[in-house]
Amino acid sequence: MYKSKENFLVQKWVTALSVVLFILKITAYYLTASLAILSDALESIVNIVAGFIGLYSLYVAAKPRDEDHPYGHGKAAFVSAAAEGSLIIAAGILIIYETITNILSNHAVQKLDQGMWLIGFTALLNYLAGAYCIRIGKKNNSLALESSGKHLQIDTYSTVGILLAIALMYLTKLYWIDKAIALALSGWIMYNGYSILRKSLAGIMDEADEEILKKFIDILNASKKPNWIDLHNLRVIKYGDLLHIDCHLTLPWFLNIHEAHIEIDELSNLIKTNFGDAIELFVHTDGCLDFSCAICTKAECSVRVQPFKEQLDWTLENVVSNQKHRIAKQG
Repeated sequence: MYKSKENFLVQKWVTALSVVLFILKITAYYLTASLAILSDALESIVNIVAGFIGLYSLYVAAKPRDEDHPYGHGKAAFVSAAAEGSLIIAAGILIIYETITNILSNHAVQKLDQGMWLIGFTALLNYLAGAYCIRIGKKNNSLALESSGKHLQIDTYSTVGILLAIALMYLTKLYWIDKAIALALSGWIMYNGYSILRKSLAGIMDEADEEILKKFIDILNASKKPNWIDLHNLRVIKYGDLLHIDCHLTLPWFLNIHEAHIEIDELSNLIKTNFGDAIELFVHTDGCLDFSCAICTKAECSVRVQPFKEQLDWTLENVVSNQKHRIAKQG
């Protein structure tokens, strides 16, 4: 709950900052009549809209689970990111439209030195705010905050490009650079919008997150307990800040319910130590079979029926399988 409140507070400040930055950029445009600056200001409108969408999604995602939403409301964060990515793409298209319109009307630029100071200041604020959003988003597993942070930093890169273009125009008087930079930045903006949209749709569709899975497997291999004979049918799904994990864990068949539960608690504590407390873990326990002996590292097992042959390293390929593992299936 604390993480959800922190995410919401950060997003409020980001939204307020977006409004301030838009005012500064539109002021710079009226001073200079630069198409590149106008493009940057138009993108800031997207920042404002996206900020309010992000606020609403974090508000919804922070709601506790209920009868209609047994897994909580975390998917709202993915919807927010999808909307933000779509808006970024729309901003890129709008910039292209404004550039073509400006070419046809041939507006002249002016007061570029004053515009440079204002745009430089907005770039600095954007970058710092974006870096903070990304840091908090990663810490709290918030895709909405990470998307907002990346959006702000993308805005920073485009603003820096515009700043360099203004400086070059100011020194060389080559005013066609204004239009060329605007067109180039529109392509970059649309590409990054697509990246955010693609990631959000992957979350909505419960696409496997290989980065999380690989980190999860590395941690398990490094801290594997002797009683954890096998792990398979692993699935990790993100619901906003919440990680839902379920798997099948093979334990010695002679453990009683209490002893098996202790093993599951150890697995749960290991996961929470490395991924945080926003974890929902479901473990189906399987009792070992005769063929499990070949990969079982448990020493002094009084019921072993086959000798130990080799340790089976858990990999992305074998842990997502729904089959119990055995030596004969390797290689």
